[in-house]
Amino acid sequence: MKLHAPRSCVVFLVAAVCASLPLKAEVIDVNTSELAHLSADGVTIVDVRRVEEWRQTGVISGSKRLTYSDAQGKVDPEWVKKMKAIAPPDRPVALICRTGGRTTAAAKLLDEAGYKKVYNARGGIHAWIDAGLPVVPPESADRKTP
Repeated sequence: MKLHAPRSCVVFLVAAVCASLPLKAEVIDVNTSELAHLSADGVTIVDVRRVEEWRQTGVISGSKRLTYSDAQGKVDPEWVKKMKAIAPPDRPVALICRTGGRTTAAAKLLDEAGYKKVYNARGGIHAWIDAGLPVVPPESADRKTP
């Protein structure tokens, strides 16, 4: 004798299992051209480098700045909380650092914090500058250029 669960029970069981699974961010590596398009489309770009790095190279116009870790690599324990004030988890966000290492780690934190879509700028600001794309002084970054 075979027992068969009613279809509604199976659907409910599948829904319950899926609901209990942690939501994972879609982390997508992008090149400089793709990052420029994301910026033009209004995706928030967050530069996670330190202040002295922003001053040394400049930053992408319109980008937000939020240091991820200090010079010794210690992550700011309030970084995710501060990040949520800049870009909420239900909105896509793009991260950029010097070469792409810090943003890979930062994207993992955002994944754990419930972010839905995170873009990681491959090659960081160095790739951006090498591609001939513009940067501005950090103090004028909030004024997007046309």
